[in-house]
Amino acid sequence: MVTFPLSPPRDRLLNQHQLRLDTLIRLRWLAIAGQSVAVVAVHVAFGFPLPLAACFAFIAMSALLNVVLRLRYPVSHRLSPPAACALLAYDVLQLAALLFLTGGMENPFSILFLAPVMISATALPPQTTAILGALVMGCATILGVAHLPLPWTAPQPLEMPFLYVAGIWTALLLALGFIGAYAWRVAEEGRELSQALAATELVLAREQHLSALDGLAAAAAHELGTPLATIALVSKELERALAPGPHADDIALLREQVARCREILKKLTSLDEHGAPFDVLSMSHLLEEIVAPHRNFGVAFEVALTGDPAIAPRWRRNPSVLYGLGNIAENAVDFAKERVRLAVRWDDDEVAIEIADDGPGFAPEVMTKIGEPYISTRSDSHVHDVEAGGLGLGFFIAKTLLERSGATLVLGNAAPPASGAVVRAIWPRARFAAVADATGAIERHA
Repeated sequence: MVTFPLSPPRDRLLNQHQLRLDTLIRLRWLAIAGQSVAVVAVHVAFGFPLPLAACFAFIAMSALLNVVLRLRYPVSHRLSPPAACALLAYDVLQLAALLFLTGGMENPFSILFLAPVMISATALPPQTTAILGALVMGCATILGVAHLPLPWTAPQPLEMPFLYVAGIWTALLLALGFIGAYAWRVAEEGRELSQALAATELVLAREQHLSALDGLAAAAAHELGTPLATIALVSKELERALAPGPHADDIALLREQVARCREILKKLTSLDEHGAPFDVLSMSHLLEEIVAPHRNFGVAFEVALTGDPAIAPRWRRNPSVLYGLGNIAENAVDFAKERVRLAVRWDDDEVAIEIADDGPGFAPEVMTKIGEPYISTRSDSHVHDVEAGGLGLGFFIAKTLLERSGATLVLGNAAPPASGAVVRAIWPRARFAAVADATGAIERHA
């Protein structure tokens, strides 16, 4: 089986943790607008006294920073994690300055401390998020004990009990930890899924490219037919014109080789008329193609066919199906003790292919996660400890390709006292009916 490198390039992985500068600029404009409206509303609509000049000075600093960044960098510019961390840290400090002027942690808008940390958790490495989280908690701690009074209409400043302020601080700490970890995990799963799907598309495209070579060969045969016919005619005329001599054998050899080339091209030309050789496979031939690359690894293969031979299914050669089943068979060989069993069962409703080994089976802790990208517990020192080892991106690709072909995958372990993993792919019988009809038409035409 031909394998391809599936790991994304290192620079692509780095790009996944890069924020667009335009994104941060737009979010900061949104924050500037919200802060301006809040300050004006509190002072004008509610009549609360505020240090307006100082508040708008800090808001203007953010606006100035946005203008400088927009003029300095193009819209498509991407920030490295340290640069993005620095800009988000500025947003934390700017918000802390506004909160210092308007009541500190007693101000209900202190919840906005979560925003920069959430942005970092969804788009930047965990280390960056941890740094911003520590900065937020440091600012929150200082604001809890040092700040200007909360704006209020009463003659005397409104002072919240210390226990209440401590509760707000604790709630912010818990929210940072829980929501930050949750946001990071969701974003990381999305990135892993995106990488895995990209690798799946790469494998499928390469497999389909190999399958398309027969069509290119047929086209080349059509193009080469005319010059070969000319060579054959000229060689025949030369053989007639030259008297028997030292070149007669060479001319005869030339004609034989030309005839051989024409026979080869004739076979290639037939590819686009009746399909490639073995383009439609019986179940036994399909199983043999799956098993053949793994016969020399010290594991015995058992093949069983169950069903009425009169309605035996035939499967059109499909690179994605061959790759998917081959990958599952390879995993079975890796963890089998002595044998791997391949069984095909068919009836009027469905066709099922089962691949089972006599190894330790799927580990319970990963049974519910099998088929997700990058789920693997394989170690270099003890490869065969658990069947789950090695079921990472390759198994995800196999599952995806088989499901695209219409299969439903059922995974589990053999019933005691037997041991081993069992993977069953089940297709509706209708997926094979069209192939059988087309095959019969081709045979009648031939």
